[in-house]
Amino acid sequence: MVVEYATQGRIAIITLNRPEARNAVNAEVAQGIESSLDRFENDPELWVAILTANGKAFCAGADLKEIAAGNSDKLFTAKGGFAGICKRERAKPLIAAIAGSALAGGTEVALSCDMIICSTETNFGLPEVKRSLVAGAGGLFRLPRAVGMATALEAILTGDPLPAQRAYELGMVNKVVAPDAVMAEAMKLAERINANAPLAVQASRAVATRALHDDDATLWKASDAGFAKLASTEDFKEGPRAFIEKRAPNWKGR
Repeated sequence: MVVEYATQGRIAIITLNRPEARNAVNAEVAQGIESSLDRFENDPELWVAILTANGKAFCAGADLKEIAAGNSDKLFTAKGGFAGICKRERAKPLIAAIAGSALAGGTEVALSCDMIICSTETNFGLPEVKRSLVAGAGGLFRLPRAVGMATALEAILTGDPLPAQRAYELGMVNKVVAPDAVMAEAMKLAERINANAPLAVQASRAVATRALHDDDATLWKASDAGFAKLASTEDFKEGPRAFIEKRAPNWKGR
């Protein structure tokens, strides 16, 4: 399978598995990512997912052989857009665990995730202009939000790579580690998130991910709505009860 799906505790692990093609996105990859995200989102027992890849590259973007064959439309899905993820609406946290390079559409896939753990060897970048192309899967507006306009425009207009350490310094990446430590670090981050009430995590994520493009009035309403929805859940009662009883909370996700 070109996209593998596994679980470990309450964590879903989605792995791109086309190493011979640098995990470039073809129709099968796009459909595989979308179906994996469907499985994750629809399973109440899973609270965080990690998107990673086998091989030396995380993702080389669109499979140019597919584009040359006139199959570029097959690299998109109705629900998720490019690679089945770049336009995807999600409720649960998703971490990108990147050991190799993530260029072009690979950067756009990474930016579609909520958090990024990458290696010292990782390069990001949108080199489309070098081939008279346009990065059309969100990179042109997500990269400026992630690293600031000046650095983003330099990367976008030159097509030159953005090294992992620089991406970390500018706030795009959560942590940079040795290549063989990427997955372990991503798992640690997932477990730290999973120590918290899952519905509260989802409600908080829903507001925070809109912070850079919605106005304050809209965000106040969203915050109030999220709190009100949580107030009717079992976990809303469990949190204070566990604090009073001086024990670890037993989250149910309901």
